[in-house]
Amino acid sequence: MIRAEWFYWLVGAVFMAMAAQMLTDRSNPKRFGTAAFWGVIGAGFVYSTWVADKRAPAEPLGAAVLVAVCLAGFGLTGRGQVRTTSPEERAASAARLGNRLFAPALTIPVVAMACAVGVKKISFGGSPVLQSGSETILGLGIGAIVALVVAMVMLRERRPSVPLHAGRGMLEAMGWALLLPQLLATLGEIFQQAGVGTAVAKVTEHVLPHGQTYTAVVVYCVGMALFTVIMGNGFAAFPVMTAAVGWPVLIEQAHGKPAVVLAAGMLAGFCGTLCTPMAANFNIVPATLLELKDQYGPIKAQLPTAVGLLACNIVIISVFAF
Repeated sequence: MIRAEWFYWLVGAVFMAMAAQMLTDRSNPKRFGTAAFWGVIGAGFVYSTWVADKRAPAEPLGAAVLVAVCLAGFGLTGRGQVRTTSPEERAASAARLGNRLFAPALTIPVVAMACAVGVKKISFGGSPVLQSGSETILGLGIGAIVALVVAMVMLRERRPSVPLHAGRGMLEAMGWALLLPQLLATLGEIFQQAGVGTAVAKVTEHVLPHGQTYTAVVVYCVGMALFTVIMGNGFAAFPVMTAAVGWPVLIEQAHGKPAVVLAAGMLAGFCGTLCTPMAANFNIVPATLLELKDQYGPIKAQLPTAVGLLACNIVIISVFAF
């Protein structure tokens, strides 16, 4: 059986290998902090397996997260000069390969789908080839490995250090923002466990008149968008606003259709994603990778779309849920 932990260990090993490269990169003025940040993250991918199995205490993992947050928060991470080809060489290579450049990227979803649909049914000696319940994440990992092999064969590259160096350059370019969605999703769970949704529900019951269904729809959708702007993640806002308004008011009191209310509510949260720098992987990282002059350019371009889509989601719930 191929276990999901193996995939996480591989991710951790890659992070730690890149951290070793960062440590020796003298072109990075913050090489020690950068190496420490990604080394701690990589070690956490491995150590968390024993925490999940309750074979190791969780406190060291929590301390590692706090260390990583401090390294990023105090500006102790940076980026160096990655060894790469010149723009002219890349242009010539792109002209030679043409649309074949998309082959590695398309390999990942194809392999992931094959694992999630086909390979999951294969078993040997009564045990499935892929760990039950983890077929999709394992397919994603296997697809990434296959895509790397395809790319190296297509580009006639035999040195594994080359893609590792290229990956390190992208990792440094994205920086701490790469991990922000996971941290914000965890924050949403913490809010839910702390009873934030229940507190918001009590306030809503006192402020929102009973029977004002369509007003509640507006509160739910706008609240989803605003909480997402604050928290940077629609999945973090969803349990809070759904526990406060979506489920008790729109579904239980107004007898709305759960599928419509919850699906459109989540989409309303995604409207907030378009408007916030907290959703760094969507809005800040692309601006960094593309070296845009205006760091907030993507957000400014997306604002009209976000407002229009938010209005559409309000209409969808109002028309089709009741």
